[in-house]
Amino acid sequence: MAAPAGWASLCEKFRSSLSLSNVESKKDPENEPYRSKYGARELLEEIRQLLGSEEAAEAEGAPAGEAAALRAVRLAVVEYELGVNHTDTEELSAGEEHLLKCTRLLERHRLSRDCVSLYIQAQNNLGILWSERGEIKTAQTYLESAEALYNQYMKENGNPPLDPNEHFMAEEEKLTDQERSKRFEKAYTHTLYYLAQVYQHLEMIEKAAQYCHTTLKRQLEYSGYYPVEWALNAATLSQYYLTKQCFMESRHCLAAANVIFSQAGQVPSSEDNETEQDQQDLRQRKAEIARCWIKYCLTLLQSARKSLEDNIGELDPDRQSELKAQRKKEEDEKEKGRKKAVLFGTSDLCDSILATEEKVSCICPLDFQEAREVFLVGQNYVHEAKEFFQFDGYVTDHIEIVQDHSALFKVLAFFEEDYERRCKMHKRRIDMLEPMYVDLNPQYYLLISRQLQFELADTYYEMMDLKVAIGNRLEELDSHTRKKINSLAQLAVKYYELFLDSLRNPDKIFPEKLEDDVLRPAMVAKFHIARLYGKLITSDGKKQLENMQTSLEYYTFLVDYCEKHPEAVQAIETELELSKEMVGLLPTRMERLKAKLSPFS
Repeated sequence: MAAPAGWASLCEKFRSSLSLSNVESKKDPENEPYRSKYGARELLEEIRQLLGSEEAAEAEGAPAGEAAALRAVRLAVVEYELGVNHTDTEELSAGEEHLLKCTRLLERHRLSRDCVSLYIQAQNNLGILWSERGEIKTAQTYLESAEALYNQYMKENGNPPLDPNEHFMAEEEKLTDQERSKRFEKAYTHTLYYLAQVYQHLEMIEKAAQYCHTTLKRQLEYSGYYPVEWALNAATLSQYYLTKQCFMESRHCLAAANVIFSQAGQVPSSEDNETEQDQQDLRQRKAEIARCWIKYCLTLLQSARKSLEDNIGELDPDRQSELKAQRKKEEDEKEKGRKKAVLFGTSDLCDSILATEEKVSCICPLDFQEAREVFLVGQNYVHEAKEFFQFDGYVTDHIEIVQDHSALFKVLAFFEEDYERRCKMHKRRIDMLEPMYVDLNPQYYLLISRQLQFELADTYYEMMDLKVAIGNRLEELDSHTRKKINSLAQLAVKYYELFLDSLRNPDKIFPEKLEDDVLRPAMVAKFHIARLYGKLITSDGKKQLENMQTSLEYYTFLVDYCEKHPEAVQAIETELELSKEMVGLLPTRMERLKAKLSPFS
């Protein structure tokens, strides 16, 4: 074993290597990005030589007593640092070799207080290394082994283990048990964090979400997190809970994201040119969290609509009354539900998160007033997200946000009983979507252009249906309502036709067989155009006959297409059934109209 003076020198070399790796390396010039890392490596190689070879340590390890075992652990620390160093400089094979040497040196004593933290950290790094190689299953093996070792140690021992760096510290410099515990728990949190990513890669989504939630919880508990990164991860996790209709958990994640993001400080003003990129990044992250809130509000409203609508898509009053009565019974269960959610943070943090949660419900709204409250929260986040994701520079993101805004109006309209007010909500959708469509170049944004064409057509179609319903309540249809119905029907036809034209080949020929992703939209467009021509109001008999003929052609297209392509039937069963019915009825109606018109022709 080295003399006291020699040992102090060795410890100083080790401290210098850590300083070069963790502090000085951040200042390295762009043309020499690893200068400090290479300097640290030289020092580590010197320490390894002074300690003696791995083989010598292994030979002495078991029987030769405590001194040899201690040297083996110190060598393992050096091998670990060399492994991380080579991995950082993108030399993965050398990195793996050193990390494996580290685990071999510790294998016999991996459950001891001296070794367990280092062994887990070595396995974590081997897991990361194999992930970077794309070998996710191998990474999973190392990380799950690290997890199992932590659990076994905590069960059998539980005392705060030594931090690897303590093996190169004088006795008076050693860490307190509290600090040891904090560092050990941080290493285990890293294990869970990497496992969450591995499970996501392996499409074990539920397990990935569970590990992500535990990681976030532990990061808060042990204060080991960057606020912006933590907030983004929590907001992303909220979207998983949305897919499972777990609105309480989703809202909790988003509320926590808001609270933790605020720890990053207020978004700075653009006066400070030195941190312009940092400001830009901060604004973008804030806008990304806002988009997650928009999805939360939209999904909550859409889920409510699904539970309340009847077989023709209207609000079912009986179902509404039933759900309201059921909700009243469940009020007492509310607290139990709260306890089932995995809460983040200490009591102070929890209070801030709960205060944020109270701004929006996690229970499906059952009437217009409740739906409007959720809608307004979603709309506020739309404005926040659009501040960063502007049309000029973020075309796709901006359009997606506006489409979500339109979807919020659409689902709110479902709860509105007054047809005129409902119509005005759909008009708001037109006003936000149409200018974007006009400014969009379909050559570069074909998919988005199609989405907008179809949504505009659907919105005009819905408005036309509402105006027809309003007209049906009148004793006599006035000329203004008649003109409005015709105008809306023609605009719906225009956008459906634009959508269908976008499917044509360069020679303007409509495809004989439609791709799966456009099959249903194309067939629905054809079906709706057929119906729209049937809704056009005219006193001109010849024009009425022409409209009926056009309507018949579109209905016939659906029937003929499904006869040629039977696999398409499943996608449009309802539309096909009605089309067959109309193909049977329309010729007779047309004959009657012709007979009625013939004496005057």
